[in-house]
Amino acid sequence: MTPTMQAAFVEQFGQPLVIRDVPVPQPVPGQILVKTEACGVCHTDLHAASGDWPLKPKLPFIPGHEGIGIVVAMGAGVTAVKEGDRVGVPWLYSACGHCEYCLAGHEPVCPDAQFGGFTRNGGFADFILADPNYVAHIPATLDARAAAPLICAGITSYKGIKETGARPGQWIVISGIGGLGHLAVQYAKAMGLHVCAVDIDERKLAHATRLGADATVDARMGNAVELVRKVTGGGAHGVLITAPSLPAFRQGVGMTRKFGTCVLVGLPAGEFPTPLFDVVANCITIRGSFVGGRLDMAEALAFAVDGKVKADIELQRLADINSVFARLKSGDVPSRVVLDFSAA
Repeated sequence: MTPTMQAAFVEQFGQPLVIRDVPVPQPVPGQILVKTEACGVCHTDLHAASGDWPLKPKLPFIPGHEGIGIVVAMGAGVTAVKEGDRVGVPWLYSACGHCEYCLAGHEPVCPDAQFGGFTRNGGFADFILADPNYVAHIPATLDARAAAPLICAGITSYKGIKETGARPGQWIVISGIGGLGHLAVQYAKAMGLHVCAVDIDERKLAHATRLGADATVDARMGNAVELVRKVTGGGAHGVLITAPSLPAFRQGVGMTRKFGTCVLVGLPAGEFPTPLFDVVANCITIRGSFVGGRLDMAEALAFAVDGKVKADIELQRLADINSVFARLKSGDVPSRVVLDFSAA
């Protein structure tokens, strides 16, 4: 009898996910099969399921790009992992490995890159097929549920901070203290930066303070940009915008110091109006940052192993994924939801 698994499928954009039993996939040469222990739920999963972006996944598909689990089967020719290893199947599912971007460590922008839970079926399922050359190697000291958000929210936040170029002792603004932002505060402090947290939610700002933020600013205040500039002595050396909000993008440029860098991570719908005079006159750099490569992944996980970064998680079941999506859409998820497959 063919073994089956449960998986949550997007069958129509903007409609509830459908959970159904399907055959467990079998790895072909060069692939591995991972038994899912936990999978984080990312705002990108909601965008994918809603068909929000110009590039849309092919229907039907299984979302989820923060899947953590145990390697239980391997196709021929696999040497990068072995059965029994704990791995993560991240957003960067695979890349060509030899183009100019891969060779420079920028694998996520490889023209042939594949993405977990988007162009390849992801972790909202009992089992996941994966490319062994691109999985995250999860240290034994990290619990699967705690590790899940780190292989997307963690690496994205960490890479974004690196892209600001801010150095120890300088100021960074973290705009949006949610699933990514609460991790960004911790990474920034561990990297020796002064942190000014910006959000529209007083509870999230209080959370940022508990996590070590040196200052907080309520973005709803009409003089929020001026307050940040005062706190940071003329603007932050780096600004990381994790919030999927156009007003946050507009504010972020104004919060950036002369010769500073404003890094965009959030992906709100619409066009971003850029204040060209301010950007040119103040020599500001505006830069996009798209997840991170394999080296960034190893570095991001190392901070967690050392106890310097920890995701705040809420555990739910796969069966509850539609209610989780509804909460995520309404902004009712304080930090990060993780689907716990041990609770099935």
